[in-house]
Amino acid sequence: MVFPMLGRALALSMALMVTFAADLRAHEIRPTIADIDIGPDEVTLTLRITLETLLAGIDLDRVQDTNDAPEAAIYDSLRAMDQGPLEAALRADWPRLSQGFLIEVEGQRLSPEIAGVSIPAPGEIELPRDSILTIRAALPPGEAGVRLGLAPGYGSFIPRQIGGGADAYEGFLNGGEMTPELPRGGILTEAAGAVFLRYIVVGFEHIVPLGLDHILFVLGLYFFASRAGALLWQVSAFTLAHTITLALAATGVVKIPASIVEPMIAASIVYVGVENILGRGTMRGRTALVFGFGLLHGLGFASVLGDYGIASGRFVPALLGFNIGVEIGQLAVIAIAFAVTGWFIARPWYRRAIAIPASLGISLIGAYWVVERTLL
Repeated sequence: MVFPMLGRALALSMALMVTFAADLRAHEIRPTIADIDIGPDEVTLTLRITLETLLAGIDLDRVQDTNDAPEAAIYDSLRAMDQGPLEAALRADWPRLSQGFLIEVEGQRLSPEIAGVSIPAPGEIELPRDSILTIRAALPPGEAGVRLGLAPGYGSFIPRQIGGGADAYEGFLNGGEMTPELPRGGILTEAAGAVFLRYIVVGFEHIVPLGLDHILFVLGLYFFASRAGALLWQVSAFTLAHTITLALAATGVVKIPASIVEPMIAASIVYVGVENILGRGTMRGRTALVFGFGLLHGLGFASVLGDYGIASGRFVPALLGFNIGVEIGQLAVIAIAFAVTGWFIARPWYRRAIAIPASLGISLIGAYWVVERTLL
């Protein structure tokens, strides 16, 4: 009697966890990308950036979706602004905002000025608006290099030196982190191996903790399989499928709008959970189905790589590293689920007390996302 009660408690805990997480969207805030040109006397950064999040004062290191921020209403009002008023707000607030763009030479902080702004017309308020902001700063005399970064709260930062070909430096930094010293009038080179390792981390983070929809799908596979071998076949099919479409979509061979892909990913989560509850399907049929759903999820992963603006010469190591990171993230999800429930898999009440309630929670969240991504 004790074990079924404990199993129900575990299942309830997982259901509460995923229900609480249902308020999160699958679209994380995009990083700021900077193309960097360092001359003898001046550094220029051309930034692809979401100005509204900075003007609203949203802490981009703490949230993955603007709806989760206390400043969400301010963000929405800025998102609805026409180009002229938004640029005026940017320039008026620049003395404060400029403090978040970190430009240093030998420890000396430089103050950037706005060199140009290009803001698209407002569109769907729920979607971010990418503006192009060009800033520059005069360099002090000498030959010392430049270090760049964004202040804590300004979110992830991808600095890219331009004009150096495939080996030019391209970083991935969190808020508060700085680049290595970038030379004046020259290029800091970076080996393909460093790009590969960096995108392993990016891929892992897109699953844990950012990829809640992908986490729920993998958990749906876990709660269906009663044997490690069966789970391995399903995960392998899922991996093969999303590798194919990730490569095709990220290279532009296949182009399907996110407005179609994202609801279908949510629907795949619903289907897997419902099938778990009903106990239908053979393992062979389930593996084929998972392969088909993996094709969808690969299209979702591709949009993430597009957000990072990877240079063409670095695409292959970035793609391979990202995919490996995703797989490590998926295995981590399975390992955590097994650590929580693996003790009870062989129990006769496991399916009734754990697998079915957890699958129900997964399906409900997937159904919420289907509605959110199509109607809300």
